[in-house]
Amino acid sequence: MTYTFGRIAAALMVTTFASQALAEEVTVVLSEELDIVDPCEASRSNVGRVVLQNIAETITELDPETGLQPRLATSWEDMGGGTWRFTLREGVTFSDGTALGADDVAHSLARIKSDKISCEIGAKYFGGITLTTAVVDDTTIDITADPAQPILPLLMSTVTVVPAETSMEAYVDTPVGTGPYTWDEYARGQHIKLSARDGYWGETPTVTAATYVFRSDSAVRAAMVAAGEADIAPQIALQDATDPAMDFSYPNSETVYMRLDNATAPLSDVRVRQALNYAVDREAFIGTILANGTLLATGMTPPSTLGYNKDIKPYPYDLDKAKELLAAAKADGVDTDAEITLIGRINNFANVQETNEALLAMWQEAGFNMKLQMVEVAEWLEHYSKPFAENRPPEIVMAQHDNANGDPVFSMYFKYACEGLQSGVCDETLDGMIADATATTGAEREAKWSATFDYINNTLVADVLLFHMVGFSRVNSRLDFTPSIKTNSELQLSQIEFK
Repeated sequence: MTYTFGRIAAALMVTTFASQALAEEVTVVLSEELDIVDPCEASRSNVGRVVLQNIAETITELDPETGLQPRLATSWEDMGGGTWRFTLREGVTFSDGTALGADDVAHSLARIKSDKISCEIGAKYFGGITLTTAVVDDTTIDITADPAQPILPLLMSTVTVVPAETSMEAYVDTPVGTGPYTWDEYARGQHIKLSARDGYWGETPTVTAATYVFRSDSAVRAAMVAAGEADIAPQIALQDATDPAMDFSYPNSETVYMRLDNATAPLSDVRVRQALNYAVDREAFIGTILANGTLLATGMTPPSTLGYNKDIKPYPYDLDKAKELLAAAKADGVDTDAEITLIGRINNFANVQETNEALLAMWQEAGFNMKLQMVEVAEWLEHYSKPFAENRPPEIVMAQHDNANGDPVFSMYFKYACEGLQSGVCDETLDGMIADATATTGAEREAKWSATFDYINNTLVADVLLFHMVGFSRVNSRLDFTPSIKTNSELQLSQIEFK
């Protein structure tokens, strides 16, 4: 009898320990797989949700509520002449056991700007900027930007740091960083596994391990959280956010727009670009395909961004005006009958397919000869990022751009400069305006960005700006976690607690 009781007690103890261990693990269900896992691509939302601050940490960190905070750097000082001195945190190690030093930061900065690989962080946030470094000692580094960047410490909040031994010529398959978690496994098509690591410099996170799985259907993702098969679905559709106890909505700092290839006819004619804008009934999307609270966009960045020009009005829906503009362009010899391909990214955001189909119908009604092609992220990038194919047919690429950093500098060169990686326009005046705004501070910076927004929207008509989005996430009730403006682009496991 005693022996039997002892066996039962032991079994109960094992079960209790197993349940406790499981309770400290989370499962995250994502809408799309990671086609690449390198930390220098962590500015891409699908990569950032897994890698950013979990595996690879940044030099500084922007907190939406408290502003710029230390991360791997504890302090910084303007040395003049475009140079800032950063003091690094002592006692920090990478997940491979090596110590963090200033040489690792220097290598990471050189790597994001390397011409051997195309790191989005470098192209997105440091396009047109030359970065040089001088290692003062193990924990001190001088970083110089040319042209000088008065907000360089803020820009450093985007730079993920990797060991100095990381290849400059190839992406990594197993990311190594200073973050609180290690990259354990990526079974393509199935899951990614991370686990908390010993020796992390910061507080030990409550979440001991995370598994990421992939489900393209929003309803499936929502159902998995409701059934306890997953803990967080960072992105679900409006129609699936039906449970106030688990579902959260928030402005997610994303701007949906149509990138127009201004160099290719008929999109090279400003009247055609104007017609595309007038042909869209933007209001019809809100409260139907897209959530109530979605804002009509007149700039690439959300209204909370410095210099956002609130005097710019969205293009009104005017089908007759769109047809008149197309007819005028055709009368002047523009081939308005040329077939235009609308490129959409599968699972880019909830209801993306329906959004593209509705836009296609509106443009066809206005008289455009257009077809829709929905593609996976890797193929989509071939259309969206340079180098563009030579002799390409006219294309419109739907994209969603995230800027939660408070300043247009994180968007404007990347999206609009002649050499911008994802720019569909090349205009010398605009290049000069971007450079001027980037180099200034305070009220002057705000005014210059405001003028730049106006020039892009009203003079160039560079693209079709659509919506500032509202995001929906579902969180299992066992977690103490509230999604925020950053949830779409990063999901820090260390911020999750259990009720």
